[in-house]
Amino acid sequence: MTKVSPKINPYQLDYLREYLLNLKNNNYSKETLDNYKRDLDIFSAFLFYIETPFEKIDKLTISEYKGFLREQNYIPILHKYKENTDLTQEDIEASQNDISEVKKAMYKGQLSDNSVNRMLSSLRSYLTFLVDFDKPCPIPPSAIKMIKAEKKEKQVAEFNELVDLIECPTHFEEDPIVKLRNRAILELIFSTGMRISEVVNLNREQIKFKDGKIVDDRIYILGKGKKQRFVYLTPRAIEFIEEYLKERNDDYPAVFIPTKGTRFATRSPYKIRLSQNYIQMKIKEYRTRLGIIVPTSAHSLRHGFATYIAEEGANPVAIQRLLGHSSLQTTSRYVHASDKYAEKTHKDYHPLRDEPKDE
Repeated sequence: MTKVSPKINPYQLDYLREYLLNLKNNNYSKETLDNYKRDLDIFSAFLFYIETPFEKIDKLTISEYKGFLREQNYIPILHKYKENTDLTQEDIEASQNDISEVKKAMYKGQLSDNSVNRMLSSLRSYLTFLVDFDKPCPIPPSAIKMIKAEKKEKQVAEFNELVDLIECPTHFEEDPIVKLRNRAILELIFSTGMRISEVVNLNREQIKFKDGKIVDDRIYILGKGKKQRFVYLTPRAIEFIEEYLKERNDDYPAVFIPTKGTRFATRSPYKIRLSQNYIQMKIKEYRTRLGIIVPTSAHSLRHGFATYIAEEGANPVAIQRLLGHSSLQTTSRYVHASDKYAEKTHKDYHPLRDEPKDE
């Protein structure tokens, strides 16, 4: 029987540790666990803000929470909540990372509709856990209604702009090892369609080498939701990964490592790897240098990979497998922008495609 200590903080969610443990036991990834915990910490900060203990919430509280997420710059509130609760030093340090992650998701102090729905989904999942395990739950999970999200067509930069972005480190980076590393990263993402989390978690042992050369263009990865799949390297990607690793004189397992920072702050070799934040920051810097108007990130390169192979005529089911999606519907959101391929299909296959004949 689990012993629950008295709750000192009235805004803290009951059985949160047990909820996260349950997710872990059901094979949810560490990244997913961190995201759920952060989202629920924000809900606790909201309860602190409105001075309402968790056991007193009702449906109107949820409605107010939606407005809080959409309109309130809650970063200072989250800071204040963390400072006024009974936390260990380890908790405080971890909370700083949580707050940093939240800041990345914000735009002018507001969250997008999809981000709000993700936070609401986290809360509904937590309430479902309480009900399933026969714990006190102030409102039913069904009380958490998603907001109507605006459907925006995903945009991707022109192909030649993405190529310029990929080649940007070669022209703008001064440090030779950074030049090779960053070029290899961008080539890898656009070659394979890998997620940025998959790139930073990639280890050397996942790539087949012989005498310093890559002898298999396939990489077997464990992706989101612990789904396994092969991704495939282009000759360009192989060239720059080989060149970068040839310049490395260390035994760290990660394919991509920093030249400073965590490299000297930990004794664990598996923790020495480049961060997602760094890669996103560099892509933004390169995009600015090149004057690319369309917002472009690591995810945009993945989107571009799917879009442009679709324009070349790739089968959507094959693209689904390459991206590691469970649903073809998810894949369709990435490739729907392939207007050129749609136009070519229309011209090639329409039954009245021939020129009209005079009678």
